[in-house]
Amino acid sequence: MKIKLLSIFLMLYSMHLQSQTYVKVNTLTTLLTIPNVGIETSIGEKSTFQFDITASFWKSIKGKPSQFYIFIPEYRYHFNEKYQGFYVGAHVGFTLFNFQKWNYLNTNLYEKGLGYVMGVTIGYQTKINDRFLFDVFLGGGNSQGFYKGYTIGSDIRYDNAENYNKSGEWLPYRGGVMLSYRIK
Repeated sequence: MKIKLLSIFLMLYSMHLQSQTYVKVNTLTTLLTIPNVGIETSIGEKSTFQFDITASFWKSIKGKPSQFYIFIPEYRYHFNEKYQGFYVGAHVGFTLFNFQKWNYLNTNLYEKGLGYVMGVTIGYQTKINDRFLFDVFLGGGNSQGFYKGYTIGSDIRYDNAENYNKSGEWLPYRGGVMLSYRIK
């Protein structure tokens, strides 16, 4: 039994020594004042795991609520070597929002709620040097929201739903250029 535990410990430790971990920031969304930060780590020969958060802290833009938070854990399969070349990812994430949906932009209505996203990401990574790399990616899928609709200013509900209204769309909801720094 002790030999099995020692073998498992040595295997896990050797995997840890071989793993690479990058911290990342999305240069495009950050320039738009909507930071997207993440961490990606090796979990296999051609596999990585990434967790990232995108956040809009804007309480209001032109009098319209504009806050949202997206949390996405993602499995990535790299076709060549990890952190170099094309990859595809699959994810299921969680969202919180207090904003005006795209199809209500010319109204005084907004939505407050939560939801989840399920989808895929395609991307390409290229190393700049031993520590830095670029990750260009685009992702999307199905977004399901559970919300209450309100009128701006009065905060009176406009929808007739008893509890939460529901909506779902197929759409692109992530993308950009991540600047990544290897921490180990």
